[in-house]
Amino acid sequence: MRKATHEGVALSRRSMLMAAAASLAVPRVARAQDGWPPVLEAGRSQFTLVRPRAVMPELRLQDLHSRDAMVTAKPGRITLVNFWATWCAACKLDLPMLASLAASRADRLDIIAICTDTKDLRKIRAFLGGLAVQNLACYADSYGAAAEGSAAMFPLVGMPITYLVGTSSRVEGYIMGAPDWLSPAGARLLQFYREQG
Repeated sequence: MRKATHEGVALSRRSMLMAAAASLAVPRVARAQDGWPPVLEAGRSQFTLVRPRAVMPELRLQDLHSRDAMVTAKPGRITLVNFWATWCAACKLDLPMLASLAASRADRLDIIAICTDTKDLRKIRAFLGGLAVQNLACYADSYGAAAEGSAAMFPLVGMPITYLVGTSSRVEGYIMGAPDWLSPAGARLLQFYREQG
């Protein structure tokens, strides 16, 4: 097999493929610097941008002690709005991860976990009982506010699904599955949105 030459230097097929792969990696880094968020993946899913960016509405929910709660994004803070269900196996991994993130006291971050499949607080408490989620603010959609919001602003295209609301209280994007928010990739994504105006 003949080797291609460039200015008198012999280039093997392998070195040409490596150079091509390196050149493909450059746009990904440049995109993160040009206003694109860093990549966060969870299994076969990755953080996906939402456009247009709508302001998160106030949601009337019920906490696990039967108290009404009005929840919304707070300006200047990031809010993760997590939708989960008691039938969802991946939620058993996702909810403890979110609880660990909440326990880490990450800077300017709020987490809201909303059960979507039942209003039965006993069933929700039983599901959560075996999980390490003491630091997580969990709610039931007793009044249908989240269901109404999911039809327009928070489409439930998979379960679990977490929407990221930025510091301007606008929904920025979502990720399905159980991402590792405490990983370097998770920290980079959160920091990216902390720095956005």
